[in-house]
Amino acid sequence: MDVVFCGTPQFAVSALAALAEAGDFQVRLVVCQPGRPAGRGLAVTEPPVRQYALQNNLPLAQPEQIKNNAEFRAQLEDLRPDAIVVVAYGRMLPPWMLELPPLGCINLHASLLPKYRGAAPIQWAIARGEVVTGVTTMLIDSGLDTGGILLARELIIEAEDTAESLAPRLAALGAPLLAETLRGLQAGALTPRPQDERAATLAPLLKKEDGRIDFRRSATEIWNRMRGFLPWPGAYAGFRGRTLQLWSAHPAPAGAPRPAPGQMQVQDERLFIGCGRESALEVFELQIEGKRRMSARDFVNGYRPQPGDVMNP
Repeated sequence: MDVVFCGTPQFAVSALAALAEAGDFQVRLVVCQPGRPAGRGLAVTEPPVRQYALQNNLPLAQPEQIKNNAEFRAQLEDLRPDAIVVVAYGRMLPPWMLELPPLGCINLHASLLPKYRGAAPIQWAIARGEVVTGVTTMLIDSGLDTGGILLARELIIEAEDTAESLAPRLAALGAPLLAETLRGLQAGALTPRPQDERAATLAPLLKKEDGRIDFRRSATEIWNRMRGFLPWPGAYAGFRGRTLQLWSAHPAPAGAPRPAPGQMQVQDERLFIGCGRESALEVFELQIEGKRRMSARDFVNGYRPQPGDVMNP
């Protein structure tokens, strides 16, 4: 089967490798987004999918835009792929692309659709306290992750999972599922089934503001958001006029202090912050703006938070 693969981040590499190494797929072209400036020096960082393609001598394209790109369209029409595969590419496919391959455009999505449609399904599933997620293959249509479902697999979200730890497990689960989906379509053994719109939820692109802690939420809600939003935008609030980032915390155990929401309390060099619903977070690792990450004990001894000190949203 001739396929064109569209993907950009590390999550997509496992799926690309599964197709490239399977033996019954011919990856005619790998398409990923151009490199973008990143970091303090704004050096251009190339996508992991590009790196895999170059290392494995796969044809590569990095168009700046695809909707009205006549050259790119002609390139794909000349290839005449049986299917176009999309894994975290980061762009909506234009109508001409959806209509091109006879088997359709197939997406591997990191959630159990119709839940968590959108750009950040892994992060939002954790942030909203889900205990089960998964991967879904679907036939792409003109909507945002609204196409017919082909196959799906579930995965447990472990209690200490973060977006960083969950993503590679979902990628490893999705790679063989994608290959199975393509083979099933080629054999005529799969029929897309419509999504239940009543169960649909959204997972929008993360913003910096999503990491700002609202201490009116319960400790469990804040902890879930911390885990989901690692490494970016993280979980932060204001402390003595500076930004304070929480890197590691957990809902406080029974019998621990329960200060008012946002207030700090120290007990035996342990740091607690009050949250909503009469709950509290015990903080283990944190970072003051402009300083290195430190343990809660070092923070307590260095900054000596007082009972009246408040973390401001």
